[in-house]
Amino acid sequence: MAEKTVYHYSVDPQFVDFTLNATVSSIGDFILNTAGTDAQHKGFGVDVLSKANRSWVLSRMAIEIDRRPSQYEEFDLRTWVNENSRVISTRNFELVDKSGNIFSRAVTQWCLIDFVKRVPVSLTEIESLCTPFLCDAPSPCALPRKISSVEADTVSEHKVVYSDIDFNCHMNTMRYITRMIDMLPIDLLRENKPLRLDVHFMHECRLGQTLKVGYAQRNNISMFEVTSEDGTVACRATIEWK
Repeated sequence: MAEKTVYHYSVDPQFVDFTLNATVSSIGDFILNTAGTDAQHKGFGVDVLSKANRSWVLSRMAIEIDRRPSQYEEFDLRTWVNENSRVISTRNFELVDKSGNIFSRAVTQWCLIDFVKRVPVSLTEIESLCTPFLCDAPSPCALPRKISSVEADTVSEHKVVYSDIDFNCHMNTMRYITRMIDMLPIDLLRENKPLRLDVHFMHECRLGQTLKVGYAQRNNISMFEVTSEDGTVACRATIEWK
């Protein structure tokens, strides 16, 4: 069995908000960029998969944040894959400060898709590439939760533009999260509160689409739902504030 892989990062100024702490979106970026980098280093990244018209797509994600690290703070990010089913690969993360304390953890679930047909395919296609790197370590937090439909109190619109698009030619994961967080009351973001973010991606959004982002606050839970012009639900998410 393989071991956890460790990457080192620093919270540069572009990753913080007015509190001088890393934003939730930037923490998500560290996590997802590491997923891509680690897959590439181990031989099953999009650089290899694209040659066979295959790519990774994020299906679900859960991130727990005890605190958001401060500007210029350095930390290690550990990542490992501990399970590959027929259609889902589970990749895990721990963010660790210089004192050895884990201040954030995440579980992500990925699908392999046919890049041309835009449909999932079996992970058995790349089993020989992935199996040597499976790590016998449990996920650091509960798996991503199922998210029910949201009765929005507030709705904003966003047109998918060039800067939203990633290598899969659809809207980048963290662009959804940024649009959602922009709808929150500023007082929720002023304090460095512990939180858990759950996201469920259901349909991809493409260049030129106009999306509706619905938001509702229910006690300590912020709820979001992103829909396309025809009412198709693209993404749902919740932030539980601890």
